[in-house]
Amino acid sequence: MIQSIRSVAALLTSTFFLLTAMGLSGYLIPVRAVEEGWSTFTISLIATGYAIAFTASCVITPRLVLRVGHVRVFGALTTVMAMSYLLHSLIVHPAAWVLTRALAGFSIAGAYMIIESWLNERVSNENRGALFSVYMVVTMTAVMVGQYIVPFGDPTGPVLFMICALVCSMAVMPTALSSAQSPQPLTQVKFDIPKLYRNSPAAVIGTLLAGLIASAWGGLGPVYATQLGLSTTEGASMLAIAMIGGAIFQYPLGRASDRMDRRKVMIFAGFIGIFACMATVLLGVDNRILFFACMLCLGTVLFPIYSLNVAHANDHAHADEFVEVSSGLMLTYGCATMLGPLITGAAMDWFGPRALFVTIALCFAIYSAHAAWRISRREQPSAEMRSDFLPMAALPDLTPQTAELDPRSDPAWGTDEEEAEEEVAAGS
Repeated sequence: MIQSIRSVAALLTSTFFLLTAMGLSGYLIPVRAVEEGWSTFTISLIATGYAIAFTASCVITPRLVLRVGHVRVFGALTTVMAMSYLLHSLIVHPAAWVLTRALAGFSIAGAYMIIESWLNERVSNENRGALFSVYMVVTMTAVMVGQYIVPFGDPTGPVLFMICALVCSMAVMPTALSSAQSPQPLTQVKFDIPKLYRNSPAAVIGTLLAGLIASAWGGLGPVYATQLGLSTTEGASMLAIAMIGGAIFQYPLGRASDRMDRRKVMIFAGFIGIFACMATVLLGVDNRILFFACMLCLGTVLFPIYSLNVAHANDHAHADEFVEVSSGLMLTYGCATMLGPLITGAAMDWFGPRALFVTIALCFAIYSAHAAWRISRREQPSAEMRSDFLPMAALPDLTPQTAELDPRSDPAWGTDEEEAEEEVAAGS
């Protein structure tokens, strides 16, 4: 195991720096925008610019890599990303920030895809599951470290943006100086949303709602914290506690969904989300202990519902379709992240900061109601057809390359050794 980690240490280091910069900028930019006195809807436009560019990069970056190669594209993207952070401090204007945030979204998605593709080339089916777990720990830790850098600086000054650019630039070095051979070209995204919907309506609608929820939370959660008077340390803790809740409770939710109809677990998750959101609306932030308890409760379902959707969609697909199904769901999720901040930002402008949790609660209610309706329309798949649940990183940003890293991308994953040998013998 240690030898396997050592073989990808440079790539994991690049991942750590890249996502530290992402975590820092993701918290810093909304806080600075609030300090500038911009409306919540204006801030939501900045988040939407990021989401549109991030999703577009998942389609465009593989073509760039085909033309000039991984190392050059990775170097160019990280450079553009660092430039975008510096431009935020040089030109403080909403219209400029929509564009510079879009540059960051495009760059980080592409760089993320290249690193994940590189990692995928360096792992085998024997150690894929263990390395995938290590990769998830690294990504979550990096994002939280980035968020906790904000309290050590002044969001209204240029220094934190400079630090963000420096950390981002550090991501280039481990990969650029690595002697590892460049991986194969990035997977061209293949998806058929109508087919996905026909196979699993609950997964597609659930993924849309998961995207709305995660993007509203990620884009406007820091705005809520700042407007209600939380310090930057408390705001970072709010985001981190929700992420920790998602990481801890993915496994029990997943195990429950492996043993019963997943849509029943979706219903349960929806009720937990509604309860956590409405408790936050009623209790507010005056009692910090109760507030953070609500954030932990919300986190238990905020991110895991996406993993539930993936598992449910793969219950209705063949084993060799995992990457295609997951890529389609990720693009569906990406499209939803373009709308989440806009809807929630408008609601917060009209009704105040607490509208963030009212909007998220409504999404959870629809998520739960739709899953309940689908139970009445379709039987659950047989035990032989069901795939296993696997936790995914509690992050709002995903790329199709993440699906290739997932152990379930191996059609033989989940079969025991004797079954795998029988399948090989039958094939020969």
